[in-house]
Amino acid sequence: MEQTLSETTGFIAALDQSGGSTPTALSRYGYDQHLCEDPDQMFNLVHEYRTRIIKSQCFNKNHICGAILFENTLERDIDGMSTTEFLWKVKGIVPFLKCDQGLLPEKDGVCLMKPMTRLDDVLRKGIDHGVFGTKMRSLICSNNSTGIQAIVDQQFEYAEKIMSCGLCPIVEPEVSINAKEKSEIESTLLDCILRKLDLLKSEKKIMLKLTLPEVSDLYRPLIEHPRVLMVVALSGGYSMEEANERLSKQRGMSASFSRALAEGLRKEMSEEEFENQLGSTVTKIHEAANSPQED
Repeated sequence: MEQTLSETTGFIAALDQSGGSTPTALSRYGYDQHLCEDPDQMFNLVHEYRTRIIKSQCFNKNHICGAILFENTLERDIDGMSTTEFLWKVKGIVPFLKCDQGLLPEKDGVCLMKPMTRLDDVLRKGIDHGVFGTKMRSLICSNNSTGIQAIVDQQFEYAEKIMSCGLCPIVEPEVSINAKEKSEIESTLLDCILRKLDLLKSEKKIMLKLTLPEVSDLYRPLIEHPRVLMVVALSGGYSMEEANERLSKQRGMSASFSRALAEGLRKEMSEEEFENQLGSTVTKIHEAANSPQED
């Protein structure tokens, strides 16, 4: 799987909406909010939605190299196969697992991850289902060096544990696209990550999922770092058009879009309409991720 990722021109699909974000995702798809009041019904509906995306002809290894899943998805099947098995064996797409348990309230301008009290169990489940790695998200809201350092420290502490289990962590210290000093935050974040990369104990590589920066090619030192397998961009609330426009300016940076990937998809679409809409989106993201020319 590592070879697939290291050689790919594809991007990673983020299909890991959890209990908190699923109602919004289903609402955009066309379901009434009241259908999400029953958790079992909500997760059944979102799995049907994800299955429709995954089984699409345009959701293929030529454009997409990986997919991030929610834990609940591991326990569900597609055409009689586990979702992870279907992704890898049928589609040739590398499965990842969201492993964090959500965010703490904001402090020092950031939202740290809640303590991962279930991490051991989640990692074992991921390994049993054949995932290649994990993803964990925290959030930076303002330019506070103490908070930013705390975010990076926490992410890398968990990353070391995840690597010790043989999995590849996707470290995601998201910067809010609405932050007033977004450019300054990103510069501070870059310095903090570079220092942590140089101190990694494990010999394995990590991946980074970062908000599209204000300065083009800002994260080039991370992309070129020997301890980094991939750097992918999150859409972070940007429209697909703006996310792609920003991505096209970042050499060597791929994508891991969620909201932008699903933009325009509606449950009442015919299969042809759904294929056309998703196919257009997948093609545009793939082109944006591969548009800059390498030196």
